[in-house]
Amino acid sequence: MCFIAPAALLTGVLGALYVRLGAHPAAEKILYGLRPVLLAIVLQAVWSLAPKAMPNLRLRVLGALAFGLSLLQVNELALLLAAGLVQVPLRRAALGVIAIVPSASLFGVFLKVGSALFGSGYVLLSLLRSELVVQRGWLDEKTLLDAIVVGQVTPGPLFTSATFIGYLLRGPWGALVATVGIFMPAFVLVAASAPFVARMRSAPDLSAFLDGVNAASVALMAAVLVQTVHAAVVDLPSAALALVSAVLTIHLRVNTLWLVLLGSLVGLTLR
Repeated sequence: MCFIAPAALLTGVLGALYVRLGAHPAAEKILYGLRPVLLAIVLQAVWSLAPKAMPNLRLRVLGALAFGLSLLQVNELALLLAAGLVQVPLRRAALGVIAIVPSASLFGVFLKVGSALFGSGYVLLSLLRSELVVQRGWLDEKTLLDAIVVGQVTPGPLFTSATFIGYLLRGPWGALVATVGIFMPAFVLVAASAPFVARMRSAPDLSAFLDGVNAASVALMAAVLVQTVHAAVVDLPSAALALVSAVLTIHLRVNTLWLVLLGSLVGLTLR
């Protein structure tokens, strides 16, 4: 917990600056360069995780289905849970029928997102897009990408993007509420499940469930790339930056810090 507080505080400060300076030409130039870089970083995560999450044809088909359904705006939580259930060789009447009760409060939204996050932190982008952009209209896709960019470039976990978003929506109190909401499930679930993780993987049904959720989580990351590319790639220079960043991170394994610096410099130079 001690490493989260400084990271969340820094992200909250950046949220305050974003509110005050977001329309400033210099800030917009930097964000213009960072949005395509973020897409490339997420693409690299998908590229590296896909072979591990989908090692066989059955999981690849399951991932492809989750990808397509996500593009059709099927609820991400339902997809994750249904993918896990489909992997379990049991016939249940409730397979794939998941009731999701949305919360109207800021805390409830981030508690729900924190409870559903599984696998790579970049699944966060898909879940937040569904909750905040599609369902509630609290943010547009460009602002959501900006929030994930801030979570990426600041120290600490990507989840601190919640602090930034909370500040944009409700000020300092919203930043605190969103941060507590998104991190609380992780602490509770990790503490509760730690003694049983080895047993879970040794149980065939539970192991199959986790395999299905892993495959679906990577598919959701791929889907959100398709859904948000228009907000980051707005012209030929940004398209070129996204392509170059993807090559650098996937094939040359350039550290993301250098990609962030590259995106900032390109934005300041070309925009």
